[in-house]
Amino acid sequence: MKITRITSHVLSCDMPEVLGYSQQYYAKRTAHLVEVETDEGVTGWGECFGPGPVAVANKGIVEGVIQPMILGLDPMDRDVIWHKVYNLLRDHGQKGMPLQSLSGVDIALWDIAGKVTGQPIAKLIGGVHRDSVGVYGYGMMLRPEPAAEMAARFVDEAAAIRDAGFRATKMKVGLGPRDDIRLAEAVRRGVGDDFDFMVDANHAYTTADAFHVGRALDELGAYWFEEPVAPEDHAGYAELRAGLTTNIAGGEAEFSRWGWKALLESRGLSIAQPEVCALGGITEYLRVLALCHAHFTPVVNHVWGSAIAVAANLQLLAAMPPLPGGLFPREPWLEFDTTDNKFRDNLLTEPINIQSQVKTNNGAVAVPMGPGLGVTPDRDVIAAYRIA
Repeated sequence: MKITRITSHVLSCDMPEVLGYSQQYYAKRTAHLVEVETDEGVTGWGECFGPGPVAVANKGIVEGVIQPMILGLDPMDRDVIWHKVYNLLRDHGQKGMPLQSLSGVDIALWDIAGKVTGQPIAKLIGGVHRDSVGVYGYGMMLRPEPAAEMAARFVDEAAAIRDAGFRATKMKVGLGPRDDIRLAEAVRRGVGDDFDFMVDANHAYTTADAFHVGRALDELGAYWFEEPVAPEDHAGYAELRAGLTTNIAGGEAEFSRWGWKALLESRGLSIAQPEVCALGGITEYLRVLALCHAHFTPVVNHVWGSAIAVAANLQLLAAMPPLPGGLFPREPWLEFDTTDNKFRDNLLTEPINIQSQVKTNNGAVAVPMGPGLGVTPDRDVIAAYRIA
């Protein structure tokens, strides 16, 4: 079997409303799918992390840089392909967009391997620890409105996510410490005292401001404080972890086993959040997972994107061993964006229907057990939203 073509499909659509996080507001949603074709008619699908113009730029890397390197190679030689591409791109970036682009290609190769062997990716990894995964719903996005109005909205939105059946919820912050604490207080009021909520700063704070917010989160009983400071600030992460009770989470902006090695050795993470569509794909994710567990750091994957990203993460979470083991381990969660996402809800020929599963299945979603990713994108939907 040989690789004959790699195609990037960059999709875009208007959002029903402007949403934001600590770094920006946005009015469009994008997704970057990667299709790898073979001479035996087996096609694999992957996804690259990266929005808007980043997705368009990554398309150039996938098709113009990576494709010529691997045309004619056996798609089953995933590790050989991974190292060939990484080594040839090392001089041009060991992080960021080259790794995002490689991630989409690599995930598609795993999809091909599953289809060739007739096994879901979880089985290829080593087996299924769980056939369903608990889901947390995140929402409470920032909007261009007064902070008081936003806090009132956060109360209602947090309660709605809880009532929809999700096992926990996550909010955004980024207005500044004083207003952000009020937003966190609003979410706690919305979900009540006995429901996990998490706070995502998207690296908005200095260490001093992160301590200000973090001490309030300790009082509110937040489960984790995500990306409180810049991802480069390993020392800041370590200081926060040592000084706060709330778990410190992060890692979505880290790449490859080498980046993760330094991050984990700094001892700044209570919970690791690798992003498989960015850090190097499933091949590299498995190495990062091993490093996390070697450092006794539990993993809750970062998930952002289309139904392809969701399906890939369901396979990884199904195959993830609990850390630590025991009769009642805290199981990994699937991250689920509760805002409008046509590229997740409408992309597949047979939708996963996560919202309805969560409502009827005690906050959990079944892992697709078909070959590879276990899902198939609808080409008509891709054609309708494709911009590049």
